[in-house]
This record gives sequence, C-alpha cells and structure tokens, in this order.
Amino acid sequence: MSSSNFEPNRFVIEESVADSPMVQQLLSRVSGAEIQFVSEVNSTSQMSAGTLEVVRFKGRFIKPCPGTSHYLCCGYQILHLGTNCSLGCTYCILQSYFPGAALRIFANMTDMWQQLEAHLRNSNRKVHRIGTGEFTDSLLLDPLTRMSEELVPFFADQDNAVLELKTKTTNVDLLGGLEHGGHTIVAWSLNTPYLIERQECGAASLSQRLAAAARCQAWGYRLAFHFDPLIAYPGWQQDYADLVAQLFKAVDPAGIAWISLGTLRFMPSLKATLFERIADSAILGEEFITGMDGKLRYFRDLRVEMYRHLSDLLRQGRRDLCIYLCMESDDIWREGLGFSAADRGGLVALLDQQALP
Repeated sequence: MSSSNFEPNRFVIEESVADSPMVQQLLSRVSGAEIQFVSEVNSTSQMSAGTLEVVRFKGRFIKPCPGTSHYLCCGYQILHLGTNCSLGCTYCILQSYFPGAALRIFANMTDMWQQLEAHLRNSNRKVHRIGTGEFTDSLLLDPLTRMSEELVPFFADQDNAVLELKTKTTNVDLLGGLEHGGHTIVAWSLNTPYLIERQECGAASLSQRLAAAARCQAWGYRLAFHFDPLIAYPGWQQDYADLVAQLFKAVDPAGIAWISLGTLRFMPSLKATLFERIADSAILGEEFITGMDGKLRYFRDLRVEMYRHLSDLLRQGRRDLCIYLCMESDDIWREGLGFSAADRGGLVALLDQQALP
C-alpha cells in the first residue's frame, strides 16, 4: 500500500510565476524532472502521471464550501491552493469538478496571503473554520510545497480561526516541529480496509493513516475524521465496527474535535465513469435515487441505517463525541443521529463551538 508521496517527473510552469518563491523551492527539491515553461496552461489539460502544473490563480483563494440549500451545510470555508489529486479514489467527486484534468497548484502565494488576511480582518464571522482539502488533498504535496510550515504558525496567531488539514496520506513529518497553538486540526478520511484496497489504491492504508494520526496527537494536535463516503456492501456492518475499534485503539477520543458521516453520492454525469472504475458488483449492488441536490444517493432507509450504526459505534468510544452529517436533511439527522442540528443551535454553531481550543 502506498504512503501517498507524489514525485513529479515533469513540471509545466506558467511564465508569469516562473520567478516566484514557490517555483524556485519546488525546483530545488526535485531533481531530474522535465521542466516546461508555457505562457498559460490550458484549463482543460489532461491528467498525466507524474506531471505537476504550476500556475497563477486568477480567482478567489478563500471561498465558502459549495453546499446546497436543500441540505444542512457545515459553513466550512475553503482555502483554495490547488486542484485535483493523484490518489485515484474511484468514487472521487473531483472527477465531476475537474474531469480528466491534471494535478495543479497555485504559485502566486502573495495574492493568497493578502486575500486570506483581508478576509479574516474584514469578515463578521465570529469563528472561521478554514480548510485546504476541498479541491485537493491537503497534505499530498506538502513534502514539496512545505505550505504547512507557513500555514500552521499563521493560524496559531489567529484568535478566531482554525485550519483543518484533510488527507488520506501520511505526509505529516513537517507538522512535528511547528507551533500550532491548537489552531490546526489534522483530519483523515477513513474507510474500511476492504474499500481502501479496492477503491483507494493510491492512498495510505488504514493502519498507516491511524499511525500518522497518533503521531499528530502526540504533537498536541487535535484530530478530526471523516467517514465519507460510507459505502454499503455485504459485511459492511462488521467492517465498520472493526474500523471504529482500530480508530479508538490508535488515538484518544478525547482529542477528536469532530467526526463527519456521509454516504456515497455522486453527480449523474459521473455514473458511467464511476461504474466503469469501480467494476465491483458487491459495492454497486444497491439502488440509487436522485436527491434534492441532483446527486445520486442511497435510498433513505439505508442511509439512516448506516448513520445509526456508525454513530452508535462511535459513541461507545466517547459519549459526547461531536458527530455530524455531511449534506443531509434535518429529518435524516433525527433518524440517523437521534437529534437535529437545530436542537443545538444549527450545524454552523455546533462546529464553531468545537473549533477553537
């Protein structure tokens, strides 16, 4: 099983960022790679193994999570540092966002810092939960970019903000020596070994992820975990029970900020690609319906069953563990978790209360 290191053998670099500190650092850390400078990278360039595109980002670096009004959204804010991922998870929603696109990072970091600082200074939000893991894996390229060395200390100095680094890798070495002040939460997406071996072949194994989480907890970081997507297949109940047991054996549940649950869902446009990539009748044996957000989902009863099962397992490790559902309706919350986010002031307020150390 891979430890998820990405080693580029080719850089495609826009000329406008060729002299940037980011590019200079990247080239100093990778030897023997092909280097190509272009005036502008094509927005629809195709994925090529080992290729990393380094571009000037012209949009907003800080933006709200792309939720939907039909389901409860957590109010997470995205720090947009790059797009796509090389881990190759068969079900990944990024296939819908960036079909066939190459792995890409942004090099105009001065613009990013200006926008982030302005956002924190001018926003009327009392608590900022900001993450880098929406459009790419937060730590996939950290050994190359070393962005954690700048982001973690920065957030340590912010009274009302936390950074969430969400990953399926073991790339946490740089975090060990950083002053984080409790304002960085390191998070892992988790799934059963059965699914990891078949559907997350480029990601770290479950044991590797949990070992990395234990290291971060030893360094004083709070943790988070995302059981998303939960996928139904014969034997899923016992497999997820075993997973939760391994989780609580590896880390102290008292140091977990939150855990999210979400079942498999995808855009209809991804269905043909998804079914071709998964090619596993055990996983695709369930029926799907179209949800209010247009995504294909499991039937309501199965979703509720999975949420009840996982929440019961997790509460055995810690009764007051903060568990929430990702992109589900209020009635599913009540049936699946036994309470509504509204009962606790709303999902945004619920997570804001957990965010700051």
